[in-house]
Amino acid sequence: MQARSHPLGVHPSPSGDGTANVAVYAPGLDEVDLVFARPGEAWQRLRLDGVNHGIHYATVPRPRGVASLSMSAQELARDVSPAMPAGTRYGFVPARAHGTPVPDPALEPVLLDPYGRGLTRVAPPGDVVDPGPDAYGGMYVSEVVAQDHEWHDEPRPAHPWRDTVIYEAHVKGLTMLHPEIPHELRGTYAGLGHPAVLEHLRGLGVTAVELLPVHAHLDEAHLTANGLTNYWGYNTLGFFAPHACYATRAAQQAGPTAVLDEFKDMVDALHRAGLQVYLDVVYNHTAEGGPDQRAYCWRGLGEGEYYRHDEHGNYVDVTGCGNSVNFADAQVVRMTLDSLRYWVEECHVDGFRFDLAPELGRDEHHHFTRNHPFFVAVAADPVLQGVRMISEPWDVGVGGWQTGRFPAGWADWNDQYRDTVRDFWLSGQRTMRRGGGGGTAARLAGAMSGSADLFAPNGRTTLASVNFITAHDGFTLYDLTAYDSKHNEANRESNADGTNDNHSWNHDHEGFSPDVRVRSARAATARNMMATLLFSQGVPMITAGDELLRSQGGNNNAYCQDNRLSWVDWALTPFDRSMLHITQRLVRIRRAFLAGQPHEFPTRPQDVVLNWYANSGEPMTAELWQTDGERALQVVLAARGGRVAGLFVLNGTESPVAAVLPAFEHPARTERVPGDRDARVPGARGTSHAAGAGDATAASTYRLVLATDSHLDELTGNRWRTGDEVTLPPQGVAMFAIT
Repeated sequence: MQARSHPLGVHPSPSGDGTANVAVYAPGLDEVDLVFARPGEAWQRLRLDGVNHGIHYATVPRPRGVASLSMSAQELARDVSPAMPAGTRYGFVPARAHGTPVPDPALEPVLLDPYGRGLTRVAPPGDVVDPGPDAYGGMYVSEVVAQDHEWHDEPRPAHPWRDTVIYEAHVKGLTMLHPEIPHELRGTYAGLGHPAVLEHLRGLGVTAVELLPVHAHLDEAHLTANGLTNYWGYNTLGFFAPHACYATRAAQQAGPTAVLDEFKDMVDALHRAGLQVYLDVVYNHTAEGGPDQRAYCWRGLGEGEYYRHDEHGNYVDVTGCGNSVNFADAQVVRMTLDSLRYWVEECHVDGFRFDLAPELGRDEHHHFTRNHPFFVAVAADPVLQGVRMISEPWDVGVGGWQTGRFPAGWADWNDQYRDTVRDFWLSGQRTMRRGGGGGTAARLAGAMSGSADLFAPNGRTTLASVNFITAHDGFTLYDLTAYDSKHNEANRESNADGTNDNHSWNHDHEGFSPDVRVRSARAATARNMMATLLFSQGVPMITAGDELLRSQGGNNNAYCQDNRLSWVDWALTPFDRSMLHITQRLVRIRRAFLAGQPHEFPTRPQDVVLNWYANSGEPMTAELWQTDGERALQVVLAARGGRVAGLFVLNGTESPVAAVLPAFEHPARTERVPGDRDARVPGARGTSHAAGAGDATAASTYRLVLATDSHLDELTGNRWRTGDEVTLPPQGVAMFAIT
């Protein structure tokens, strides 16, 4: 079979004759040799004698004694052939003269296949005492895997984006301490697919699990030197291979095909439980170091093309990680798209969260553009239609903050939402405790309204906002309430790493407090923030363990803490259980509310009613929005044509508040959207209204569905009428259904 320059990687020749086609983009090498060893055979070398615009390619012949075949379509779909069967180890080296000994990859580095589906360490680093499985400096080869999984997940879950509740989790961290998971499955893909985990996720009510990086990754050199590991995994060594250390020991011993199958089994199990699977992906930089460190893959194949450089040939670092992948190169864009398609088509992944995503949209001058060819290609790709694309919309380059500015069809992590909610419930409380007014609720109202000021200018709706209060990076929800300062000493960087801008408040006691009043106040603040998150317009994301008040002991940068500090602790206190139960209820309330709205809600801003009232039950005024200390208000959320409306009452002051329930006529019963003539919420841009009593003679019934104060919550199910007073304790939230 004649060799072809596409597809890249190792695949059976399309003729099905048993040979294999190998192609690699290596523009930095004049000639390239493939070195490979079939299972049970010695290493051999083959010159890739075809060259096409930097792509080197050749046909690998069948082994001696294997006659020409006629492989069926089903056999070809396994993506292996007699020439390169499953378990074949391989890599690339600059071409050498005929007769030169074939290098042993355990002794002499070979370059990995950027498209390699499997990755195997053949030797640990020789200069490290007791190196971990991902220690920097080890010897690696690519390995051929078979696509053998038999799927059982049809129909795959397809939750509407507006109904999505994301749960950000770490494969190992979520499962390592779970008492109901067998020891041999803890910390693994199989453990994540275990019924005990599925039951927790279903009971919580989330719809999608967003996994921290599962692409094959490597520890950084400084972590290996300090005896630490890259727990989070934001240091990719292979964009097509699942990380082997998250598989069971049995799968690791069986090889990369078994590792891939275990990953697919996990996806299958999550899908059958009704949960979508999103991957946190790191295409912006790689695990390779600088010029003074060894090349693992891309640097050796074509450093000038794969990485960003300035006019002097120096690295351009817009990620803070030492090297930035060059998305001005068409083959880099192609590699990323091929990787995304692989995880969607072969691994049934439902979405992606892109780490430091502005880097992917920077042109040859390193400037961000929302019309970058990568974004255009994603939007036009038929395989990626309906796949969720979520940006972390900042990097460290010039113009690196791009929240709200990604293309239509993308959703952005909303850092302004995060900081605003923290400021209201944490920094504001601290200010009041020290004699200040605590600010206003105006910014919080804009955030709860979907941050239209960020997204509307680029034609995007509130569903473009992924709302979060915590993520893997930073304090946990509990630690926000328990620490004023970071405590990262365990990272061995003299507590210099991690942000100092946490918007947190320790409730006047740093760290663990034996005082039940302090612990109770912290738990109440955590409940208030969770209630705010799940009421707000946009798509909410919960970080694993926040529903259990998980703590990291004040470490806000636990990227290198692969231990109990980072793992979810399933031994629950009464406060933890209370937080779990209220989070479950909040998710159910959100789901029930959305089920009562038109299917297009909230994508038509003109049909969204978001009305704001003072405690008096009267519409908020411009003066009230601007009054320091005016931190108690009410908001009604409804939609034209909807069957359900909701009232959210919050008291961010230090005193009880008697809230007069407002007069509200449901828009399903009127031709006029209430409040069109009234002052709008600052920053809401037309989707939210400051008032809207509608017909002042109309009387609504308000049924309490949840309160973050336990005493008020005992009245859940009770009903009030328009004009009645409800006393809300200090620092509390109450939610009502309106009929």
